[in-house]
Amino acid sequence: MPGLQTSSVFQVFMKTDMGASAFMLSPSLLILLLPLSSSTLNKGSHLSVENPGDVLVSPHNVFTAGFYAVGDNAYCFAVWFSDPFCSSNNCTIVWMANRDEPVNGKRSRLSLLDGGNVVLADADHSTVWTTNTASISSTQLDLYDSGNLVLHNFNGTILWQSFDSPTDTLLPEQPLTRKVQLVSARSQSNFSSGFFKLYFDNDNVLRLLFDGPEVSDIYWPDPELMTWENGRSTYNNSRIAVLDSKGNFSSTDDFTFLSADFGLSRQRRLKIDFDGNLRLYSRVGIGGKWVVTWQAMSQPCRIHGTCGPNSICSYVPSSGRKCSCIPGYKVTNPADWSSGCEPEFNIPCTAGEVGFLQLTNVEFFGYDFGFYPNCTLECCKRLCLETCNCKGFQFKFIKHDHPSGIPYCYPKTLLLNGHHSPNFQGDLYLKVPKTGLFRQNDSEKKASLDCPGESLKQLNRTYARQNKNRTLEALLLIAIIVGAVEFIIFLVPNFLIRTHKNRRAQLQGYFLAATGLKRFTYTELKKATKGFSKEIGRGAGGIVYMGILSDNRVAAIKRLYDANQGEAEFLAEMNTIGKLNHINLIEMWGYCAEGKHRILVYEYMEHGSLAENLNSKSLDWKKRFDIAVGTAKCLSYLHEECLEWVLHCDVKPQNILLDSNYQPKVSDFGLSRLQNRSGLNNASFSRIRGTRGYMAPEWILSLPITSKVDVYSYGIVVMELVTGKSPATGLNSTDNGEETQHKGMATWVREKMNDVAISGSSSIEDIIDPKLEGEYDKKNMEILVAVALKCVVEDRNARPTMSQVVEMLTSHENDKHLRKDDDHHME
Repeated sequence: MPGLQTSSVFQVFMKTDMGASAFMLSPSLLILLLPLSSSTLNKGSHLSVENPGDVLVSPHNVFTAGFYAVGDNAYCFAVWFSDPFCSSNNCTIVWMANRDEPVNGKRSRLSLLDGGNVVLADADHSTVWTTNTASISSTQLDLYDSGNLVLHNFNGTILWQSFDSPTDTLLPEQPLTRKVQLVSARSQSNFSSGFFKLYFDNDNVLRLLFDGPEVSDIYWPDPELMTWENGRSTYNNSRIAVLDSKGNFSSTDDFTFLSADFGLSRQRRLKIDFDGNLRLYSRVGIGGKWVVTWQAMSQPCRIHGTCGPNSICSYVPSSGRKCSCIPGYKVTNPADWSSGCEPEFNIPCTAGEVGFLQLTNVEFFGYDFGFYPNCTLECCKRLCLETCNCKGFQFKFIKHDHPSGIPYCYPKTLLLNGHHSPNFQGDLYLKVPKTGLFRQNDSEKKASLDCPGESLKQLNRTYARQNKNRTLEALLLIAIIVGAVEFIIFLVPNFLIRTHKNRRAQLQGYFLAATGLKRFTYTELKKATKGFSKEIGRGAGGIVYMGILSDNRVAAIKRLYDANQGEAEFLAEMNTIGKLNHINLIEMWGYCAEGKHRILVYEYMEHGSLAENLNSKSLDWKKRFDIAVGTAKCLSYLHEECLEWVLHCDVKPQNILLDSNYQPKVSDFGLSRLQNRSGLNNASFSRIRGTRGYMAPEWILSLPITSKVDVYSYGIVVMELVTGKSPATGLNSTDNGEETQHKGMATWVREKMNDVAISGSSSIEDIIDPKLEGEYDKKNMEILVAVALKCVVEDRNARPTMSQVVEMLTSHENDKHLRKDDDHHME
């Protein structure tokens, strides 16, 4: 075989006229000769899938590279440890070129072309994988004892190396960088790409991600803890992690670990297994047994996506993980538990027709539509009953400083990442029809995750037969030439346009993958809105329509105005809202990014915006106060509690929506901007943002923009809640029979309150919205006005933070509750 360097003994052996029987009679001789195979593939040579001897072996026989059988007549080009008795079903694979597109067992080959490119071609000569390299000087492909397959020229310049494109395994001294990720196999016998990934996130932290067909979840480090609580640091920009030969793993986010056999001479490999766990394996020499010397997850059922939706994972050390459906559900696909379970009943929306089934020590992590501290069991049931798409709720006590613990309620819209653990101090209450409450032992039938007899999926490929008819070959050649010309003239431009669009869509998909939101097609949303016919609102960014989705959920569908402006606002809203979760923050269900269309899909709010309700009598005093508190809590969360600080930049009644209980939901983040915690005070904006009447003085005076701009806008909104007057239209009122001219909201309220102070009267009725008809809590009203005035002072440094606002608004209510409790005890 030209270009493949072999030993002289092997060359002589191959040139004899020995038949097949001679080979079969000398297996020991063949084993002795294989280590003498070359570690180098030279320019112009190839390796053939049909010849088992066509392999590269590293200089000291540590690794082998060649074609590896992954199924029935399906092969991948791979690198594996050179075990002496390794066969096609038990070799320890460390890298694969074409894991998701195997080639045929005949006529496929790996070639190093004269132009310096390595190409893996299928039986029909189509390119399945390539290094995409070129070199005018001589090149060669070498397999090193480190397991690295390297393409370089004679000057030593590396053109490509397998260490830069890992599959599911990291070898000693192989760096994991921000540009690459480890992706698990689909199963123990299916080497194609699975659902679990190890990668550096945008905050520079090394994470494990379940990236399923419909949702994605980070499950390591512990998502319930803050980054610093997990011992990680975001203050780095290199994003690199390395395992050394002694068993020490070190990452730039401050995560490190040592193998249990640290320091000893071992072969090692760090692998993200098909079950989603990251494990370090070690063994003594070639042919030894691999032993786990470290793993990321000590509780296997904590790995997200293990058993699929509506199912529970339980772990028994003697038999491993088991999956089972929750009561009233049946398995979707017995051969693949990642599909989870589906309900055998329909849950009615009428509260009187549903009940709850208690599942003890069962937890479903994430996908809450809110969390409620100090909420009793009855309170939690009521919350779930009031929401039609609530599937159940998590209820548990968290001790904090309270001896018996504080009850917490987590209503669920989806039941994912379920697991059962005797150590979990909480229960799941499953929402089921009252007509058929299910016994918990109905779900006791469990199945192991290791499903035997996995069926092989045949690749749908056809290969042209060889044809020796010269006339036909000539005609085919002419047809090919004509077709090529036609392709170049007519199809290439369209192809390039489509490719550009597809790449753009892929980039957007990567950008939005971590949000876990549904991607809708334009046709779906057009149908849902009946051709975008029922408009329910509009703003600077786009028009909002009411629509009914295919699952009968009512949605607010925001169609952004144009592609250029729309895309910027689209990415801003997606990157902001998609990662956030608060009871007073509007919930986003999905998006559409198709062609020029940029559309956002939100939950629908029955009562519309605060602006629509201020002029009606629907908002009594309690509702107004609750709206002020809920909005403050949401802004406090955005400014101080979420992973990155967020400025809204357009807080106004039009962007505060009201649900069926008149609870506020802050919406419309099209003008928001993410701010790093360290750089918040030095924020700069390219243009003024916000709405006249609600904008802080900093915007006009070109001062640094901080979270205090939202505090100012919030103060104006509170004044509007109190007075019923809009700052955008001016204030024309009658005072002592004389009409006052237009003046700012803050100035007008402050003047009125000064008049009250001078007169010595405690009445503030002059500024109260007449629609309240005097029905309000006087003490709370005074607190509300005082807080609003503190928020709208011109000096931004004198304004309170939103967390301080929340404390001021809720402290009086807490004091009232304490006084009531004391009076009750005295009685």
